[in-house]
Amino acid sequence: MSRTVYVNGSYVPEEDAKVSVFDRGFLFADGVYEVTSVLDGRLLDFAGHATRLQRSLDELEMKSPVTMDDLLDIHRELVRLNDLTEGMIYLQVTRGAADRDFAYPKDVQPTLVLFTQSKTLIDSPMVKTGMKVISIEDQRWGRRDIKTVQLLYPSMGKMMAKAAGADDAWMVEDGLVTEGTSNNAYIVTKSGKIITRHLGNEILHGITRTAVLRFAREAQMEVEERAFTMDEAKDAAEAFITSASTFVMPVVSIDGVAVGEGKPGPVALRLREIYLDESRKSAI
Repeated sequence: MSRTVYVNGSYVPEEDAKVSVFDRGFLFADGVYEVTSVLDGRLLDFAGHATRLQRSLDELEMKSPVTMDDLLDIHRELVRLNDLTEGMIYLQVTRGAADRDFAYPKDVQPTLVLFTQSKTLIDSPMVKTGMKVISIEDQRWGRRDIKTVQLLYPSMGKMMAKAAGADDAWMVEDGLVTEGTSNNAYIVTKSGKIITRHLGNEILHGITRTAVLRFAREAQMEVEERAFTMDEAKDAAEAFITSASTFVMPVVSIDGVAVGEGKPGPVALRLREIYLDESRKSAI
C-alpha cells in the first residue's frame, strides 16, 4: 500500500499527489517547511513547530493556507490514515503557482503538502555508537533563521561527510561553528558546562533546541549560549546535536579527532532521556 499524503485540501495516494510545474517552491525554492516527530502515534512539540512555521511565513510575507488548528487536524488525520506510530510528518508551504517572475505574485493561493515517513527514532543504533562529524565552510544564505526549503548546500554537506566516512558536517563561519547540516550543535566543557550558539540569523531556532535547553536548566545543568570554535569542540569533554528527528544525539568524533573518551557521554545521554520522557508526557 502507498502512503496517503495531503495536497491542497485533499488526502490522496502518494502516486497521485501532484503540484504545478509553475509552483514557486519548484522554481525559486520560495517555500518553508517543518518536520514534526511522531512517537506512540502522537505529535511531539506540535505547538512549537506551528509557531515557528508562522514566523517563517511572516518573514517571507507569505500567507498561511490553513489555520493552525486545521493544521493540527491534518497532522492527526495523516497519522490515522497511515497508521503511523513512530516517524515524522513533513510539511511544506510554498507561495503557490504563478507564471515565472522574480517578483512575488499577488493573490496567489499557497501550496500546502504534508506526508508521513515511518522511521525508527527511539532505538537508533547511533545512540550507542555516537556520530562522527566533519567541519565544512558555511556557504548558505544569510537568513538561516527562516526554515526555507533552500537545502542544497546542507545536502552537499551531508555528501561531503559521507565521502569522508563521517555521519554529518558542522558548518563554520568566521572561525566559529554555526550548526550542523540539519541540526543544532553543542559541546560540553570539561567542567560540565553545555555550550551552544546563541540565536540569531546565523542558525535555525531549533524547536528541540529550545526544549532541551529548558530541560537542562531545570536539571540544574549549566548552559551558556555563545559561539564556539572547532578547537574548543575537539577539546571538549562531550559533543552532541539536537533535531526533531534525532532528539539528542551524541557526537564522538570531529574531523577524525575523538571527543572526550570517544564514546557517547553522560550529559548527552541524560539529556536524551529527559527529553524523551518529558516530550512523551506532553505529546498530543
